[in-house]
Amino acid sequence: MEILAQILSSGIAVGMIYAVIAFGFQLTFATSGTLNFGQGEALMLGALVGLTCVDTLGMNYWLMIPVVCVFGMLQGGFVELIGVRPAIKIKSEFGWIMSTIALGIIFKNVAENIWGRDALPFPPPLSMEPMNFLGANILPMEILVVVGALVMMLLVEFFNRKTIYGKAVVATANDRDAAGLMGINTSMVITFSYALSSLTAAFAGVLIAPLTLTGATMGGALGLKAFAVAIIGGLSSGLGIIVGGLILGIVETATGFYISTGYKDVPGLILLLLVLAYKPSGLFGKSAIKKV
Repeated sequence: MEILAQILSSGIAVGMIYAVIAFGFQLTFATSGTLNFGQGEALMLGALVGLTCVDTLGMNYWLMIPVVCVFGMLQGGFVELIGVRPAIKIKSEFGWIMSTIALGIIFKNVAENIWGRDALPFPPPLSMEPMNFLGANILPMEILVVVGALVMMLLVEFFNRKTIYGKAVVATANDRDAAGLMGINTSMVITFSYALSSLTAAFAGVLIAPLTLTGATMGGALGLKAFAVAIIGGLSSGLGIIVGGLILGIVETATGFYISTGYKDVPGLILLLLVLAYKPSGLFGKSAIKKV
């Protein structure tokens, strides 16, 4: 039971990070049918900017978070303006894929030139002494990761349901053409969805940074796994994103413990292949019916 509790606690913390990044994929897909394949680099930049604020500028960790969120929004808006909007304008089905990948590579190279290629430690805001719960050793930062991820997703859901601007996002997600005819600036909504997407990734970066080493290469694997979570759970389902993240996080942790850390990525990828083969819309996604 103690081993199971340890696997579950660690898996949930990892899975919620995947989920909050994957939540960003869902935001952009809903409004524009596109994805930011540089989402991992948005996380990486958020972590490194946060490190600079805390370590170099001496800023308090909690005061640094709003700064990183604003930076994430600006970075996401830039990606949409430069990489996605031109492709949508000319109705290119694949232009946005290559554009977001290219921008992700550029951001990674810029980060390497500014912060270097070495991994850097991030000063933790909470004690790194583990707490014992049901026989499992849980770090306070792991609890913060889970709570922070849930709060971020709930705030975005509240924004979409209770504010007029959020309802414009929902309307655009339901029917972009109809929303445009009703006077909603759908281009602005898509830009905002990319800004919000990168904000969630940057926020995830400063959550996970104290638990890992921070560096220019940290976003690649996390972004890929978050994309897998989005596909497994379903790009149209918020609940699916959370469940997909938890499944992948727990499966990875269990594989690393019982088999080998060298194989921890394999079960998640196998699950991804199975979902793509038998339920392409995801475990909780809705199949789209296209009339021709």
